[in-house]
Amino acid sequence: GGAIRQELYYLLKDEKDVHFTFGTIQGNGVNQAGHGMASSKFCLNIAGDTPSSNRLFDAIVSHCVPVIVSDEIELPFEDVIDYSEICIFVRASDAVKKGYLLNLLRGISRDQWTKMWEKLKETVRHFQYQYPSQLCDAVDMIWEAVARKVPMVQLKTHRENRYRRSERIK
Repeated sequence: GGAIRQELYYLLKDEKDVHFTFGTIQGNGVNQAGHGMASSKFCLNIAGDTPSSNRLFDAIVSHCVPVIVSDEIELPFEDVIDYSEICIFVRASDAVKKGYLLNLLRGISRDQWTKMWEKLKETVRHFQYQYPSQLCDAVDMIWEAVARKVPMVQLKTHRENRYRRSERIK
């Protein structure tokens, strides 16, 4: 993640329509990052050193079409949300090829981008936390995901118990 991020920085830093923002959560960094995302068409989301990151969520709630550079990312609620409608996925090996990423993004028509952006605005509610929780908000989506997994866990447990009696006789 870190190596790809560094490589992409050097590939893209001098492009006139590419903006990099570095910051921390201290001071006004969070607000500046949110403003930068909200005023951008695309937001680069590079796989990092941790299994989860706020970058994707921040891009989505900022209505900035995520460009996900990762070969094996696991996305929340992917069994319900078709991320191909709201994100652009790029293999890491392709992203670091000179010109590849910019040609891909510049090749997306205004109509294609607008469709993604509209779908992104419809999807944003799944990533927002409400109090009290509301239908299809982040808390509801998490509980729904857990509920979908329970039957598979039960099935696995039952399958593992099939031969419990016959194995005790040995």
